[in-house]
Amino acid sequence: MNLEEKFKVLDAGNAPGQEARQQVDDLNDIVRGEKIAGVPVDFSHGDVDAFPPTPGSDAAWKEGFVKGATQAYTEYRGAAEIRNGLADRLGTFTGSPINADSELIITPGTQGALFLAIGATVTNGTKVAVVEPDYFANRKLVKFFGGEVVPIPLQYTGTPSENGPDLNRLESAFNNGTKVFVFSTPNNPTGVVYAASTITKIARLASTHHVTLIVDELYSRMLYAGETYTHLRSCTIQPANIITIMGPSKTESLSGYRLGVGFGTPKLIERMERLQAIVSLRAAGYNQAVLATWFKEPQGWLENRIQQHEAIRDELVAIFRAANLHTTCPQAGSYLFPQLPSLSVNLSTFVRLLRLQANVIVTPGSEFAPRCNDRIRLNFSQDHSAAVAAAERIVKMIEIYKI
Repeated sequence: MNLEEKFKVLDAGNAPGQEARQQVDDLNDIVRGEKIAGVPVDFSHGDVDAFPPTPGSDAAWKEGFVKGATQAYTEYRGAAEIRNGLADRLGTFTGSPINADSELIITPGTQGALFLAIGATVTNGTKVAVVEPDYFANRKLVKFFGGEVVPIPLQYTGTPSENGPDLNRLESAFNNGTKVFVFSTPNNPTGVVYAASTITKIARLASTHHVTLIVDELYSRMLYAGETYTHLRSCTIQPANIITIMGPSKTESLSGYRLGVGFGTPKLIERMERLQAIVSLRAAGYNQAVLATWFKEPQGWLENRIQQHEAIRDELVAIFRAANLHTTCPQAGSYLFPQLPSLSVNLSTFVRLLRLQANVIVTPGSEFAPRCNDRIRLNFSQDHSAAVAAAERIVKMIEIYKI
């Protein structure tokens, strides 16, 4: 792969906040009907005005700022005092102790943790199992670092007990030399939560075949009513090499601080620190102080936030299903992944038309798997009434452009 090809895989045209790059002026000749009036809604990311950051996060940041140089220039893997607190809380949450000195690194967002984790485990020719659909950066980063993507289909259109990765395909991949498996649970973009039996089998297979596991558990706190979650680190059988990625950017609306963590096998964390030392040195020093609020929110705050999101989820799912658009009801997180019918325009054009004609921004499903070119992803962490109105505009647009 030459340099041009290497960087082409990192295309950011559909990334959150990049809508200015999505030109729409050339669409006027194919627009059908009138523009559909409504408040602009950007479903490509959560709205931190509708769901503001954790109470006290601004004061925590100010405390870090007041500390001055000692907070500005922490160790590359993060301030020891902050890591100690995180290790205790994350160890309790995920079901297994974490050594703050050797098993945890603070990163510039969970995206930073993912970059470091894949950079620490993938080189030219490494076979990497990647779930499809799954977080868009997984596939891109594997290719960027010279790895070979081995796709693992995700079932997400059935019942929760039926949904999950194809474990037979995964075992076959491991038997044929795949050495890294990267995945998210809850899954982004479908909201599927891997069952306990699935997590246990993944751990057992990885241990048997000496496979490194990189698991993104970003939405593991936002579980809806009646759902349960099994952390990979809580399994009795543990692979030798494992990295768990988490952060307070989504559920807690702290994305503006760009904070994430990776924790797991010491030698992999050490590699991640070495890579971080030349990429960004550290997560922003003052911002690290905000992690003091994580898992220490006011009583009832998290439960209330989940209930609010669940109410939006239910109403949007009902809107799309009433329009006969297949939409998996997410078990966790804040994403919907509705399926579109056959349209008179391709997916990329329809996404642009939504922005031009309906004032709605979504992410094309093809970002999450090549075969998902008939789906769109919506982050419904939005103002409730605005999200509902925007979903109704999407349905109207589908009716306009449906074959």
